[in-house]
Amino acid sequence: MIGRTTAASGGALFLLGVVLHPARDGAGIRSAGDVYGLTHDVQALGLLLLAVSLASGYAVDFQRLGRKAIPVVLTAMIGHLLWFALIVIDGSRNPVVARYAPDIVHTPADLNTGVAAVVLPALLLFPLGCALLGRLLVRQGARWPGLLIGTGAIVYTIGGLTLFVTGPHSPVVQILEVSGAVPYALGFVMISLRRTSIAAFARP
Repeated sequence: MIGRTTAASGGALFLLGVVLHPARDGAGIRSAGDVYGLTHDVQALGLLLLAVSLASGYAVDFQRLGRKAIPVVLTAMIGHLLWFALIVIDGSRNPVVARYAPDIVHTPADLNTGVAAVVLPALLLFPLGCALLGRLLVRQGARWPGLLIGTGAIVYTIGGLTLFVTGPHSPVVQILEVSGAVPYALGFVMISLRRTSIAAFARP
């Protein structure tokens, strides 16, 4: 029950935060005020709930999944927790930077060592963990949830990376992030509607 509830609520909250995300450029973040941080709080809460759903689900069904699934589940959990940290940093740090140096917000010039230590691993492990999780889901019979979670997370991550190519003013970033977040969240919601827990991934 915990796994199913956190999967549904976490996916929905993450998607809500992504959809409501305000402008990403320095001036836009400054104009958004507290809304910028609030949308990131919603995303972060969603990611935390999804990490809980993965842990609780595997704990319930470890006998069915076996030891071979441990690296997959751990990678997915660590990826979600790193992305949680990335979102928290983004939502708390960028409003401050936007106030004093708006031109460097969401640019390579603002990537210091402390931020990079979280951002770079998150950019690797979040999509990788979701892709591995999606593959595991497909193999266990949850084909559509697996495909949606895996591909959705990759598209969403590409949207974030596009930020440094097109610039924070480009609407392409929001389009890609929402396009990825929708199937990603839907995959978790679909898992929550199955009679088994999220990590059981058992064939119906």
